[in-house]
Amino acid sequence: MKGKKNIKLWLGLAAAAVIAIPLIVLLGQRLEGSKPKVQLDPSSLAIGVIHELSGTVSDDNSGIRKIWIGLYKDGKESVIFEKIFGGSVFWGRSEANRADFKVSIAPEKLGLTDGEALLRIVVRDYSWRGWMNGNRTYIEKPVTIDTRPPQIEILTGAHNISQGGSALVIYRLSENCPHNGIKVGANFFPGHAAEGYPANVRLAFFALGHDQRASSSLFVQASDSAGNLSKRGFRHYIKKKRFRHDVINISDGFLKSKTPEFSMMVPDGEGLVPVETFLKVNGEVRRRNFEEIVRVTGTTANKKLWDGRFLRLPKSAPRAGYAERRTYRYKGKDIDKQVHLGIDLASIRQSPVPAANSGKVVFSRPLGIYGNTVIIDHGLGLFSLYAHLSSLASDEGQEVTQGDIIGRTGSSGMAGGDHLHFSMLVHNTFVNPIEWWDEKWIVNNISGKLELEY
Repeated sequence: MKGKKNIKLWLGLAAAAVIAIPLIVLLGQRLEGSKPKVQLDPSSLAIGVIHELSGTVSDDNSGIRKIWIGLYKDGKESVIFEKIFGGSVFWGRSEANRADFKVSIAPEKLGLTDGEALLRIVVRDYSWRGWMNGNRTYIEKPVTIDTRPPQIEILTGAHNISQGGSALVIYRLSENCPHNGIKVGANFFPGHAAEGYPANVRLAFFALGHDQRASSSLFVQASDSAGNLSKRGFRHYIKKKRFRHDVINISDGFLKSKTPEFSMMVPDGEGLVPVETFLKVNGEVRRRNFEEIVRVTGTTANKKLWDGRFLRLPKSAPRAGYAERRTYRYKGKDIDKQVHLGIDLASIRQSPVPAANSGKVVFSRPLGIYGNTVIIDHGLGLFSLYAHLSSLASDEGQEVTQGDIIGRTGSSGMAGGDHLHFSMLVHNTFVNPIEWWDEKWIVNNISGKLELEY
């Protein structure tokens, strides 16, 4: 009898364990204490006329139960977002473990004035914690309501610019604007808080592309931390320019001499005849090279590094002009069209190439159609480029002064003979170097403005 009772006892305990253990596990799951996670984008906030607040809420355990967002100011709580997610309180399980939210905040519609406020966010999950109210995540973040657009004051007078030319605007902002600069058509030239100038003054070099019309719109644009946008026009005169057209005959001799270089630029060009390889280099490689130049010139020193007019290659003669429209012809047939974005200068073979002005070398290596190339940053978005070099005599990161030898002329890249291809760029736009060789033009349009008191 005693043995049977023990067996029944053990069976009872086993049955209880079978029931109790899952129950304990279930209770542990339902009583989990992990709070929901909230990620805001952006993490710091300034609220303008209309502000898009977005973020992500997640809870990997019992899931999301409720999201509530409010804005507290001057003793008033304004609810700007509230959402309850389906699920079961009894089973402690939500239909969503992750949710993105986006809400538009318009202070004026909420009756809120400019000033300091508090953004409050409450998120609950489906845990049985807190008498089944769930785990709670509470965020309180100070924000600034700012619905006033920044003021822009133009400090420079007349602005004369040619198609393919450069110019400078100096302006004052009423507040800090992370995004400000000059809009020229669809292009944007950032303004710079330059060393030696008041904190609220910005300098912006800008350019009119060779292919942009004289009717292109030009204005200063600035947006503050709250996203408030201002635009301000300025006095300017655009001079139309006509650019030369030229025909370049591609010979079999040229293609044969360039095949080894071109094959390195087009590794997937096996099986192509030489003229087909040329076309890929003159088109696809040219575009990739331009993208690399734009990347390199996207970062610039926050001060003027140059002084006076820019040097031209000594004792040289021009062989091709800026913005020259080129038609490439092979065996009497037009096969391609491109624009020459610099000036070709020829002297004796492998002539020493001086830095046109002081600055910092930001690029010194082979670059596709340009061959061995050096790019110098002169500060505030102004750059010079030296291409087709036979050898390089400067390193990236090196500071150079005007006249320092940075390489020697050559015929590397898309060059048929020894020469220097010289370009000037403002931010991402090739401009006419002739202006920067002209001391009078620099004084009237650039340095005269930089030397004024602001």
